[in-house]
Amino acid sequence: MTVGPQPYQYVVLRCVPRVDREEFLNVGVVLYCQAADYLNAVWSVDRDRLVSLDARIDVDQVCEALAFVDRVCAGDERAGEAARQPIGTRFGFLKAPRSTVVQPGPVHGGVTDDPARQLEHLLERLVG
Repeated sequence: MTVGPQPYQYVVLRCVPRVDREEFLNVGVVLYCQAADYLNAVWSVDRDRLVSLDARIDVDQVCEALAFVDRVCAGDERAGEAARQPIGTRFGFLKAPRSTVVQPGPVHGGVTDDPARQLEHLLERLVG
């Protein structure tokens, strides 16, 4: 049985080295598809581009923040209480605005037959 296109939501993860300057670099995407019970993140950090925004940025800290997002998506207990929540609640946690160096952008949506493939497409298109 073919299910057909399912709605999904996604947020782009932005690295904001200096909040006061409001400059950011897209570094990842989180995609949630309720119908497919799918929540995942992919990311790619361009160290040179981040350092060009702020020479003092700790790129390893940015990567660790993105690895935390991975753990929340996977329900990994190392991510604490957020990872123990139902999948929709985990997406809600990840899309919530925050003032840390890695911030989610606005929520967008679409439809897809393959959430994993769509997530890779969004990474290529929005992060590079």
